[in-house]
Amino acid sequence: MKDATHEVLDNLTRAVVVVDAQCRIQLLNAAAETLFQLSSRQALGETLTTLFPGVAVLNDAIGHALDEGASYAEREIRIHLGGERTATVDCAITPLPETRLLLEFEQIDRHLRISRENRLIAQNQAVRELIRGLAHEIKNPLGGLRGAAQLLETELAEPEHREYTQIIINEADRLRTLVNGLLGPENRPDRQLTNLHEVLERVRHLAVAEAPAGVTIARDYDPSIPSLPAAGDQLIQALLNLVRNALQALGDAGEITIQSRTQRRFTIGHKQHRLVARIDIRDNGPGIPPSLQDHIFYPMVTGRAEGSGIGLPMAQTLVNQHGGLIECSSEPGCTVFTVWLPLEESHG
Repeated sequence: MKDATHEVLDNLTRAVVVVDAQCRIQLLNAAAETLFQLSSRQALGETLTTLFPGVAVLNDAIGHALDEGASYAEREIRIHLGGERTATVDCAITPLPETRLLLEFEQIDRHLRISRENRLIAQNQAVRELIRGLAHEIKNPLGGLRGAAQLLETELAEPEHREYTQIIINEADRLRTLVNGLLGPENRPDRQLTNLHEVLERVRHLAVAEAPAGVTIARDYDPSIPSLPAAGDQLIQALLNLVRNALQALGDAGEITIQSRTQRRFTIGHKQHRLVARIDIRDNGPGIPPSLQDHIFYPMVTGRAEGSGIGLPMAQTLVNQHGGLIECSSEPGCTVFTVWLPLEESHG
């Protein structure tokens, strides 16, 4: 029966750990070995927090479960697994006979990521619909104002008076350009098989020409990435917006790295793809303020007084139209914009 129990536990997808009253490990199933990257032979008899210091965040719940004989659950706990590895888990703690505890860990990083991606996609679509409606209400009066200013200009004899009509015309044109920038391209991209690294090199060369002397732009490409169906000019614009955002964050000194990799069986939104390209735009600048991180893909949101706040939403729109997505993670000294682009048609 013991062997049968172990066989059942080893076939669970949830990581299971059994500890005694001193939190010494008595059992790890196969999923727990995978999660913690440690074999049962190495773990048995060792104290849980000695092997996995990151699990110390559960000490209070473990203590209450032992003292009160009651079950506890902790949701969305971020634990460090050693080195640079971390995981977000739900943990259930259940008392067992002989003063033992059953700890069940369910890793939820993938679920959280998919939920975040769906939220980003829905956010982008909702914002575009809102802007489309506002653009109609703004562009029509702007056209009338511009036309009236042009007619008025023909009636003015004094050149200095025409300066005022030119101000009206120029400001109307500026606002029309801003609205068009917020809307992005109206049509679906005309996709051709495109070499991703030709696109990245074009972006890098443009960025190098704009970068201050103290900023370096490095590249780290995976040459095995196949061509993908894309509108090259739109992809260049999206990636250039991200690199320019990094340049603006760095100021006069710093480093930007453009990296390309592939990932298999990756879900973007609700669609699973056999193969996707991952492009990371990484900079070592001051990072994005936490108060802005959830809103950076909204139009007109910017941390700079001189910023327009349309570069990132535009990039997200262009990548979305290719079936992809842009994500961002940021902390002081490391900001990464990650672009996911399907290399194959979705399935399932």
